[in-house]
Amino acid sequence: MPIYALFENVPSIDPTAFIHPTATVIGNVKIGSNSTIWPGVVLRGDYGKITIGNDTSIQDNSVVHATSEFPTTIGDRCTVGHIVHLEGCIIEDDSLIGSGSVVLHRARIQSFSLVGANAVVPADMVVPKFAMALGVPAKIFANRVTAQDLTDAVVKYVQNGANYKAGLREII
Repeated sequence: MPIYALFENVPSIDPTAFIHPTATVIGNVKIGSNSTIWPGVVLRGDYGKITIGNDTSIQDNSVVHATSEFPTTIGDRCTVGHIVHLEGCIIEDDSLIGSGSVVLHRARIQSFSLVGANAVVPADMVVPKFAMALGVPAKIFANRVTAQDLTDAVVKYVQNGANYKAGLREII
């Protein structure tokens, strides 16, 4: 799997994390325990720091980047869907970022909130706890999310990561 140091910036990956062989991890990146990084994901910590907490899933073909001014932080027990772009933002614990969505500089997705599929969360927007952000640009819909809405995916992807660590093998 392509994991690269960039000058003095060496990725820090917990040994219990699963990194798919086609994912790319570069530079100033920290990945927590039992987190899963799926096919085609790019974590590019060249300009700034990327931190991914424990039990968090970054799904296929997502791109996570940071700037020198704005690190990207993804908390514990988060699910980041397929083809997501995160840059210079904060995703707090227990959040879900829907497939195809974009979350930009200085945006904050608070705990137990959800960004809907294909939504664009513009710079500086705050998505409050238990809210949904839907649309382009995203609009906030308060008190629409429960903690249970978000936990099933977390458990599934932690287990799936363990299954892949145990059984994935290249055959060609």
